[in-house]
Formats: sequence, structure tokens, C-alpha cells
Amino acid sequence: MDGVKVTIVIPTYNEAENLPGLVSALFSLSVPDLHLLVVDDDSTDGTGQLADDMAEESGGRLSVLHRPGKLGLGSAYLDGFRQALADGAQAVGQMDADFSHPPELVVALLDQLRNCHLAMGSRYVPGGSVDRHWPLWRKGLSAFGNIYSRAALNLPIQDATGGYRLWRSSALQRMPLDGIRSNGYAFQVEMVYLAHRLGFTIREVPFYFADRVQGGSKMSFAIQVEAALRVWQMRMAYRNLRPVVQPGELESW
Repeated sequence: MDGVKVTIVIPTYNEAENLPGLVSALFSLSVPDLHLLVVDDDSTDGTGQLADDMAEESGGRLSVLHRPGKLGLGSAYLDGFRQALADGAQAVGQMDADFSHPPELVVALLDQLRNCHLAMGSRYVPGGSVDRHWPLWRKGLSAFGNIYSRAALNLPIQDATGGYRLWRSSALQRMPLDGIRSNGYAFQVEMVYLAHRLGFTIREVPFYFADRVQGGSKMSFAIQVEAALRVWQMRMAYRNLRPVVQPGELESW
């Protein structure tokens, strides 16, 4: 989308094996004003320094936000969102650093963002899927977590737990980001629930979610428990929230 500054926030912790390839793939896309913001949580494998080196060679298109330790996925995104907005981004993306989110989908998400506030990569709409090599128990757990969240919050979204998203900055600016408390994968649910409650238009774009090839998964049992408990806290916390936009209302760029 010509004339629109797009910043993609990429949280990292020990992603030195993946980050150079991801950055190269993203900068090869036909997105004229694309910027990347790496939010590194003091990686022990040199990811932060590697990101700094790439930033120096990027001509200002890549920047790095260093944090003092593993402070959580949710807070990494929130810090990244605030920085991207302060830097003048008109669209702000979020994606994993491990290639489970295909870089080329950014183009399709940006195209959808012409007509919505939030464009989401979705594993559970027609055309979307998860890694075909996953065992049945893992596919079932992923699907159940998504169905559970959608049912508890009455969400008309097929993939409420997915983390591949592109937001209009105007939508992020109208969200109560300072009140968000989820700091694991429940963060993804809370953000889309807020967007829905505020009346923002949301569109889902199918994609194939591939398992990471390099590095280790950040998922843990504690993160899954947090997600299960947090959905009910969200429902109570935002029960009085009302839409801030009219149906079909969409700000111009």
C-alpha cells in the first residue's frame, strides 16, 4: 500500500538462527515503506547484537528495542506497539520470529487492511491449517484452546489465539493498552476481544501455520493455564466496554 508506513513488531528471545532469514524475507516484499522493530528480551545467543548489526546496515528500516530480561510476550508487544506509534507508523504488525508466520502473507494482510481495522492471519478459516506433521494431540489442544476462548468470550473470530496480525494505528491508539494484563499467549485473545468489543472491523486471512525449524518453542504449561484463566477475567473486566466506532466506520489513511 503506497504511502503507508508499516512497522512490524517482532519479539525475540534466542532467535539468532531465524532472524537474519526473516529480515531478508520481509525486506524482499513489495511493501514500499516497510520497517521492522525487533524487541529482544536479553537473548543469551546473541540475537540482540545480531539485530543491532542488521539495524546499522538497514538504512533506518530496522530498529531494536532491548529489554533487560524475559518480561513476557504481551509486554514485548505492548512496548513495541508504543514505540512504533511514537515513530509514526500508520499500520503496525505483529509476528513470530521463527517462520511459523509466512513473511509473504504481510502483503495480503496489508491489502485487507484497506477495508478493516485489524487483519489477522487465520489457521481456522477455509484455506488455513496447522503443521501437517503435528501429532493429533497437539492439533486437538490448539483447536480446543481456540474454541474455548471463542465460546467464553462470544467472539465471532475463527482464530482468536493466533498472533499474526496487522493493525491500523488509529485502532491501537483507541485501545486501553495500559490496562492489558495478559503476558502470555492470552495476550492475543485479550487484544482481539478488545478490538471486537470496541466495534472494530476484523478480517481473517487464511494461512498455513508451520512448526518452527530452528530453536525451541516458548510454550509452557504455565502459559496455557494463564490463557484458560484469563478469558474469564477479561469477560468481567470489559463487560461494560462499548463500541467507539459506528458499524462500517473506517478512518482514511
